Amino acid sequence: MKLVDWLKKWNLDSLKLKLEFLEMELSFSDTEKDAAWELYIELITRITTQSLGDNQGDKVTALNSVFTVFGFTRECLKRHGRKCQNFAPIAITVLNQIIRPFTAKWHKVNLDNEGIPDKFDVEFRKDLLDTQTQLLHYTKLLGDIAEVKKDFTLLS
Repeated sequence: MKLVDWLKKWNLDSLKLKLEFLEMELSFSDTEKDAAWELYIELITRITTQSLGDNQGDKVTALNSVFTVFGFTRECLKRHGRKCQNFAPIAITVLNQIIRPFTAKWHKVNLDNEGIPDKFDVEFRKDLLDTQTQLLHYTKLLGDIAEVKKDFTLLS
C-alpha cells in the first residue's frame, strides 16, 4: 500500500505532503514503531483526543496541553534519530498543518487578553473539537504504525 492510500484510510488525506513522499511504499522500522507508540500514548491521554464538555475544563489549560505535543514530538523524533526518516515527515506535517493553526490562533487571543475570554468559549470549543477530530485520526494512524493490537482510542 502506498502512503497516500494509507492516509486516506485514516481520513488524513488533506495533509499536504510532497508527491514523491506520498508515493512511498509503506514500511516502518521497529524504531519508527516505537516512536509512533510513544506519540500514540501521549495523544490518547491528552485533551488532544479526549472530549471537553460544555462548561468543563479550562481553555488555557486545554490550549497548553495541545501545545505540549510540539515539544513531545520533537523530543521523540530526536531521541529516535535518523532511523525515523519515513515516520518523521508525517509527524512534522501533523504539527505544522493540524496543531500549529489551532495553537497560533488561540495563543494570540490568550496573550492579547491575558487569558481566553468567555466570549470566545463557543468558537474555542468548536476549533478544539475540529482539531481533536483530526488528531484522533492521526492517533489511529499512529496505532497502526505501532501495531497496536487493541485500539485504545475506543476507551475515550
